[in-house]
Amino acid sequence: MDTALYLIPVELGETPVNQVLPEYNHRVILNIRHFIVEDVRSARRFLKRVDKDINIDELTFYPLNKHISFKEISNYLKPLESGNSMGVISEAGCPAVADPGADVVSIAQRKHLKVVPLVGPSSIIMSIMGSGFNGQNFAFNGYLPIEQGERTKMIKHLETRAYVENQTQLFIETPYRNHKMIDELLRTCRPQTRLCIAAGITCENEYIRTLSIQDWKKEKGIPDLSKTPSIFLLYKDK
Repeated sequence: MDTALYLIPVELGETPVNQVLPEYNHRVILNIRHFIVEDVRSARRFLKRVDKDINIDELTFYPLNKHISFKEISNYLKPLESGNSMGVISEAGCPAVADPGADVVSIAQRKHLKVVPLVGPSSIIMSIMGSGFNGQNFAFNGYLPIEQGERTKMIKHLETRAYVENQTQLFIETPYRNHKMIDELLRTCRPQTRLCIAAGITCENEYIRTLSIQDWKKEKGIPDLSKTPSIFLLYKDK
C-alpha cells in the first residue's frame, strides 16, 4: 500500500458496511494509524463496524470542524510528511464532497502529498444516477436560504438554470424541514418542471422518485421524510 492521504467513505445511514464498501477499503484502513475525522466518536464507531477486532486505542484521531484553522489542519499532516499513511473520515458518504475534508485535501495537494480517494457511496452521484436527469451537466447547491422569500427566489433561479443551461440542479435541506421544502417546490416551480426526491439512499427505506411538479401535486404516497436525509433535484421537461 502506497503512503498517501486516503479518503475513506462511510456508509449512509445504517446500511451494513459490506454492502457498500469494498474489501480493499478494509485492508487500507487496517494499515492506517492516523485519522483526520469530522467527529471522533462516530469515526471510532465506524472503524469498529469495519473490523470489530481493530484496536482503537492504538490509533490517533485529529478532529476536523469549523473551529480548526487552516494552520492546524496543515500540522495534522505531519505524520504523512514523515512517511505514515493517513485517512480522512467524514460523518457519512465521501470525504471532501460537501464536507470539511476538502480543506485537508487542498493542503495535501499544495504540499505535493499523494491523495487517494477510495470507492464508496455518494448520495449526490447516486441521486443523479437514479433521477433520469442530465448527468453530464449538474450543480450541487448545498442548503438553500432558510428565509422563505430568499428561498423562493433561489428556487426560481435554479429552475431557470435548469432550462437555460440544460443543467440538473441539486440541493439539500435539514431533514425536519424536508416536507416544507417539498411544499415550497410545488408552490414555486412550473407545472412541467421535473422534480426528483432521493431519500435514504442505500438504506432500507430508500426512496427515489421523479415526477413533474403537476404530478407531484397529485401524488399520495410520499413517505415521511422528516428524519431522512434527502436530496432534491430539479430539471427541465424534455
